[in-house]
Amino acid sequence: MISILIPVYNQADKIKACLETIKNQTIQDFEIIIVNDGSKDNIEEVMEDCKGMFTQKFSFISQVNQGAPAARNRAWKEATGEYLLFSDADLKMEPTMFEEMLKALKENPEASYAYCSHMFGEKLFRFWPFDADKLREIPYVHSTSLIRAKDFPEAGWDITFKKFQDWDIFLTMLDNGKTGVWIDKVLFKIETGGTMSGWLPAVAYRLFPFLPKVKKYQQWMAIIKKKHNIKF
Repeated sequence: MISILIPVYNQADKIKACLETIKNQTIQDFEIIIVNDGSKDNIEEVMEDCKGMFTQKFSFISQVNQGAPAARNRAWKEATGEYLLFSDADLKMEPTMFEEMLKALKENPEASYAYCSHMFGEKLFRFWPFDADKLREIPYVHSTSLIRAKDFPEAGWDITFKKFQDWDIFLTMLDNGKTGVWIDKVLFKIETGGTMSGWLPAVAYRLFPFLPKVKKYQQWMAIIKKKHNIKF
């Protein structure tokens, strides 16, 4: 079974579309755990409408605002599935996403997670086969990957990180000898306007190091590399 874990914060207008794509999956062996991280919109009302869409276990938990990593940890602690899938509320999945990811893990028993390419608005993020050295260099595995629950880090998500939270989790897994397998397909799309709305093209980080967003990016990169003993 797959445990689908979704933190939500003021995204009542987007999460129903996400849940529709879960409902339409070709694999239906899953549970859904949604953690409301102190939203101030009508998320409770929307969840009341949405839970009737599913015959599977559907849990909705509310907590005071603590940030996405803490909300993910709260959902993870409730999970009972053999596999974990962390999804954001503004994400739309292809109908075969669960099927493709499960197949990749069954065909690659040495891999602890399966990741894919994705769209961010109209921008394609196409990646490559798993490369440990490349992962230490740049973040390229998205948090929405299918993870074997037994291989997920015991400490969960690091709630002190404001950026590179997914990079940190997969570097932690790499530190523990865990690797991934890439699926050369676009299996989900992220709607623009969410937490990634400040995305900049790679060239900006080389040509405009004085920009505040670039400076913050470099600061967090230094923090995460120090944590994982990565040489600069």
